Amino acid sequence: MLLTGTMIVACGGSGAEEVPRSAEEIRLERAGRIDSTSLKAVFNPDSLMESDGPKDLTAEAWLMVEDSTGLLISEKNANKRMFPASLTKMMTCLLALEKGNPDDSVYITDDVYIAKNSRVRLGDGYLLGNLVREMMLLSDNDAAYAIAKHVGGDTLSFCRMMNEKAAYLGMDSTHFANPNGMPNDSNYTTARDLMVLSRYCMADSVFAEIVGTAFMDIPLIDKRHLPSDNTNALLQSYEGCFGVKTGFTRSAGYCLASAARRNGVSLYLVLLRSKSQTSRFAESAAMLDYGFRVMAAYRQ
Repeated sequence: MLLTGTMIVACGGSGAEEVPRSAEEIRLERAGRIDSTSLKAVFNPDSLMESDGPKDLTAEAWLMVEDSTGLLISEKNANKRMFPASLTKMMTCLLALEKGNPDDSVYITDDVYIAKNSRVRLGDGYLLGNLVREMMLLSDNDAAYAIAKHVGGDTLSFCRMMNEKAAYLGMDSTHFANPNGMPNDSNYTTARDLMVLSRYCMADSVFAEIVGTAFMDIPLIDKRHLPSDNTNALLQSYEGCFGVKTGFTRSAGYCLASAARRNGVSLYLVLLRSKSQTSRFAESAAMLDYGFRVMAAYRQ
């Protein structure tokens, strides 16, 4: 998605002067924009949620905003440090797209074949662009290690890149210790920081295309193919869903960053530590339904 520049006014001694804002400045500002006051000036969304919103959510934390305005629709424990599980891979994907060459060959070698619970196998070779797709659709842990080594030179260097990017995005309560979100006390974030990351990533058209793909027959270098269904079930079950990423470990619980668009309204939701795979999708769908109801009332 291409971002067009806008103008801001700088005041000096000789009068106003228009200064162009770069596309990156606009993207960064929009990703971090969360307006917690405007919606409550019209009505209290918390009161609406009590009467018209989802009931008995098991998730420990969440944050939902309308994308174009940044209107905060609902939150719970949004600034609490949590384990992100495979939502970490959003950052890994982003850096691979920014720093890597999609036509590079990447092989699964002994030093990146660590989790061994993934669909890549020792000796497999992929073009980097296809391996990134495999990682995001299947949430492949060893693919993440291979991408980190290829892009960063080694995992530690790649993690430094991840943390530098997080600091650049203003993700002040985030630290990455690995590229895939496997359990590690030093790999933590918040729903608010993940909201910033989600919206920033989705401004990249290639990232958005990848996470919005429900199925892909991913080619290997040796001409084999790996059929890959996206782990995000909402892409096929929720009207208007166009992303973003699932996550699960025992310590993190079931997590989901999701995005949906209906009637010109785009909602982003980060939901953390739901109790089951089924509940993370059901609760996210219920929250998004609620968000669309709130925005319909707000726009009347």
